[in-house]
Amino acid sequence: MTALPPALVGISHGTSSPDGRAAVRALHEAVAQALTTRHPDATPSTRLGHVDVEQPDVPATLASLAPGEPAIVVPLLLSAGYHVHVDLTEAVDDTGDREVVLAGALGPDDRLATVLVRRLAEAGVRDDDTVVLSVAGSSDARAVADCRDMAERLAAASGRDIRLGFLSAAAPLLADAVIEARADATGRVVVASYLLAPGYFQDLAEAAGADLVTPPLLVPGAETPPELVELVLDRYAAAVASLVE
Repeated sequence: MTALPPALVGISHGTSSPDGRAAVRALHEAVAQALTTRHPDATPSTRLGHVDVEQPDVPATLASLAPGEPAIVVPLLLSAGYHVHVDLTEAVDDTGDREVVLAGALGPDDRLATVLVRRLAEAGVRDDDTVVLSVAGSSDARAVADCRDMAERLAAASGRDIRLGFLSAAAPLLADAVIEARADATGRVVVASYLLAPGYFQDLAEAAGADLVTPPLLVPGAETPPELVELVLDRYAAAVASLVE
């Protein structure tokens, strides 16, 4: 490995939502601050880029680094679908002489379940509520499996049955899952939003017919969950370790 510590390059999906952009920037800034605290003598540089919707894109983000500076691309994505396996993989493969490693997606992970449980509690979930986990959805079977894994983790963390609804590309769609839940429910139907930040998919979740929808994992203006910061740093550290194996 070179003498320069690898840069931490966080790559989000991108959104046109000002609140979503602010929330993701706050996560990036919290990660940068944590890196400074952990590595005061040789703090890695950080960058924030996007795989869609926003600029800079992945090539431009990597090009902004110093010549020869190695990089770890950390997907700020909750599951490893098309964007990780195709878009980011191709972008990393096309970096030429720069040493770049693609880290794992943020989920599935028990720490995300911890944040979801917190969001449910903050929203006022009741014992007799039926909870449906709302996920973005993907045509990639691996990402769908990750989402089902997260539903199981949330069930274990919350001690309650958790249903699953997709906002696109997979079944059951969230609106259908809400209808099915309501047919069986003795209380309210609550949607737990397994989305990183506000934006188009959060708007879809809020229009799916539930009695209550939690905010996403990142809430603009609120403290960035330390679990998410730790996750990003852990994905970075694991990828750095692969450089020296």
